[in-house]
Amino acid sequence: MQRVTIRDVAERAQVSTATVSRALSGAKPVSPAVREQVQRAADELGYAGNGIASALRRSRTDTVGMLVPSIANPFFTGLVEHVEHALQQVGRQLFLCSSRSDPELEAQRLRSLVARQVDGIVISPVHGSLSTPAVQRAAAELPLVQVDRYVTGVDSDWIGVDDDAALDLVMTHLAERGVRSAAFVSSQLTNSSTELRLAGFRRHAARLDVAVPEGHVLLGEYSIEWGREAAAGLIATAGLPDAVVCADDLIALGVLQACAAAGVAVPGDVLVTGFDDIPYSALSAPPLTTVHQPQAEIAAEAVRLLSRVLGDEPTAHDRVALRPTLTVRASTGG
Repeated sequence: MQRVTIRDVAERAQVSTATVSRALSGAKPVSPAVREQVQRAADELGYAGNGIASALRRSRTDTVGMLVPSIANPFFTGLVEHVEHALQQVGRQLFLCSSRSDPELEAQRLRSLVARQVDGIVISPVHGSLSTPAVQRAAAELPLVQVDRYVTGVDSDWIGVDDDAALDLVMTHLAERGVRSAAFVSSQLTNSSTELRLAGFRRHAARLDVAVPEGHVLLGEYSIEWGREAAAGLIATAGLPDAVVCADDLIALGVLQACAAAGVAVPGDVLVTGFDDIPYSALSAPPLTTVHQPQAEIAAEAVRLLSRVLGDEPTAHDRVALRPTLTVRASTGG
């Protein structure tokens, strides 16, 4: 039988989880009517509560756990730095973990963060489905905000960039540069960001009448090595289209390296775009046109959403998709 959680009681009583906690623990006053309403819901559901967890929530540690797929990826490195700064502004400390793109390790890290009594968790889940059970369990114990990537079926806030709008910017820019055919190089379709970016690429390529030849969607991993391999394969076999659209900057940097090694001129022979606008993208040869993710805004909003829950504000969970911008550089003739 599935364990009844404080969220179940809150839904039955039609109040916030914070109100349930106050009513059942007596830590803060609530009206007699609300206390009776909550107690009735708890009795009907058979909710016994957790005295230890309740005590921990009343005496917060002022620490927030953050779990990202890889701290070696410059996008996540930058995001962590911004989250740490935003937490500092509200008097909280960051407890950082890397899941190393492994759902099992991610589940272990989440259990560890809950056991260490952090006040809340900020997470970018590794996998669109394999991460779900562990994220659900953590969200049932602590306030949790998903950033960048997300899994569905979890009672939490999410903040990230609008991936469809980002690919709209990329493909419109390329079409204005005269691109009539394009390839897409990405990681395997194992998380929300990858899936949404490929869907956006296909949608806006079709809208703008940009052809995607057979075999020109290549899925591997988010790495420079995969970008080199994918581009070398296109050059050697299928031939390059007018543009290569990459799902992140690391892949795009690898594509640029493969083109240089094969004597393919960028942007003379092919245009190349990335995604994230990591610092290295401005230093590549040529500098990379890429989607700029507003990391500072994402981090600030993640901390605001988490602080809202920790501050006992009764509200529905939000999904906040920020509008991206396109940084145009020489890899598309900018």
